[in-house]
Amino acid sequence: MRMRPLGRTGIQVSPYCLGTMMFGPFGNPDPDDCAAIIHRALDAGINVIDTADVYGGDGETERIVGKALKGRRDDVVLATKFNGAMGTDLNRRGSSRRWIVTALEDSLRRLGVDHIDLYQVHHPEPGTDIEETLAALTDLMRAGKIRAIGHSNMPAAEIVEAQWTADRRGLARFRTEQPTYSILNRGIERDVLPVCERYGMGVLTWSPLASGLLTGRFRPGGEQPSTGRMHWVPRHMTDPRNHAAVERLAPIADDAGLSLTNLALAFVVSHPAVTSAIIGPRTMAHLDNLLAGAGATLDDDTLDRIDEVVAPGTNPGTLDIAYTPPALEHTDRRRRRTSDRAAA
Repeated sequence: MRMRPLGRTGIQVSPYCLGTMMFGPFGNPDPDDCAAIIHRALDAGINVIDTADVYGGDGETERIVGKALKGRRDDVVLATKFNGAMGTDLNRRGSSRRWIVTALEDSLRRLGVDHIDLYQVHHPEPGTDIEETLAALTDLMRAGKIRAIGHSNMPAAEIVEAQWTADRRGLARFRTEQPTYSILNRGIERDVLPVCERYGMGVLTWSPLASGLLTGRFRPGGEQPSTGRMHWVPRHMTDPRNHAAVERLAPIADDAGLSLTNLALAFVVSHPAVTSAIIGPRTMAHLDNLLAGAGATLDDDTLDRIDEVVAPGTNPGTLDIAYTPPALEHTDRRRRRTSDRAAA
């Protein structure tokens, strides 16, 4: 695979990133099989692996990844994430200095490494001052435990705020963003991707297959989504607008000589702001299917036809697990009190 610069970090990464969320008890419970998938991906030219402390429950996925990387650590750009709940204690989560320091040490121990190449905030944390988070991460970088820092699911305005805070306070700045992006979820083309380009940030996109809808397996009347998918993204998987788009995309893939899966991946990595698409295989067969289209490029006619199905900067349906800012999630942030409305 032809390597791409990870923003302005100087790090070179492959256009596909191996995501590991499916490794462990909630996906593939066989550590040896997971290790074989990791080795196959590395042999195929993938050099960046993305994981998180919450994957697999209680850090199990990080343990699987760490074991698989023994003897090959120097060949890998290793990324992990913090912020999710690692227990019932409310202080064992979030983006405070108190938790970041502990979370990093825990991840280093589970992975069996002495540093993380890319340490990412898994979700925005409205209740924590961004300066608190950046100051802690800066100290850990100076201690040699982190090489670069990034965030995931961050709205454009908060990306800008974090960059300004880093500049004004003399702190390390976030170098990457990890958003959801696919043919069925193009909203970030309006603001997130342009902002990332403006600040020279790398972009690692998750769910390029739209939770499996862009494999073409879950068409109406065909294979039904698993219980797990329906638990996490029920509206997304059943939205008729998404299914209608998939039906229109299938012949475009046929005309391009690609499977729908490989069309979807080629679309994501064709955007100039995208560094790498995160693929998340559960089995070796899944990985081989994803790799089959590696290096595929889409011509302008194909991209124009995709634009006609899903307009740039739009989301035809709903993605349940996308980040919802507090200003939209809580009604009291969108409505004046009844007494205030009456007095207005």
